[in-house]
Amino acid sequence: MGFVMKLLIRVLMHCYTGLAFCILCDFFVVNLAVSLANKCKLKVGLLDADVYGPSIPMMMKLHGKPEVSADKKMIPIENYGVKCMSIGSLVAEGDALVWRGPMVMKALEQMTRGVHWGTLDILVVDMPPGTGDAQISISQRLQLSGALIVSTPQDVALMDARRGVKMFAQVNVPILGILENMSYFKCPKCTEPYYIFGKGGAQRTADEMDMEFLGEVPLETGIRSGSDEGVPVVISDPDSFVSRAYADVAQKIVRKLELTRRQNSGPEINL
Repeated sequence: MGFVMKLLIRVLMHCYTGLAFCILCDFFVVNLAVSLANKCKLKVGLLDADVYGPSIPMMMKLHGKPEVSADKKMIPIENYGVKCMSIGSLVAEGDALVWRGPMVMKALEQMTRGVHWGTLDILVVDMPPGTGDAQISISQRLQLSGALIVSTPQDVALMDARRGVKMFAQVNVPILGILENMSYFKCPKCTEPYYIFGKGGAQRTADEMDMEFLGEVPLETGIRSGSDEGVPVVISDPDSFVSRAYADVAQKIVRKLELTRRQNSGPEINL
């Protein structure tokens, strides 16, 4: 891991597809960030850029509001080895944010430049679905090391995944690969896999678009229950099959980021 420790910040954008699966993909990004911190031993930050539906505070069991440093910057709330910043920590629980685009952009600016992140190895940006203002602004304002495309296997979700790939290509963000989330349901009694959303869709899309396929993460009840309780499954059951899957994905991402860094070496950034 020595190469990563030399980096002040490497920024990873996590882009998922399909409104119906927003919360389930938040499950993914939480467990990924915690795996990067605990399995890969990195200094990790997690930015919840889903302003309209912030769920990271609940899933990471974050309480209270961020403190403010002497230089008037917010201090991220830390848990499970991950420094977290979310609009959900700044507003009352359950409040609906009825904001237009300029307000959202201002909030995102405050949660990036207005935060005392300290020294990080990687900053994971959890984005809302789509290819709108939030995604474009983050892509332009931060020096992104790469985008991870996360999709379920069915065709309707993969259509959006392809749009995400094309958007990142237009703003010159390297694509690290595509990851298939909820690849199958793993029965807790017989361990038989049930391919509820189809089989192999992300793999086929990766092949068609000449991207690397980074693996599958199954759907298990422990992911949902752990997130509801604010204890990610990689913490509550680190030796489970799905926790090992998250750890494998985290290690692949670290390797991909290093390869991307070598191919596109540039100045480091400090937020």
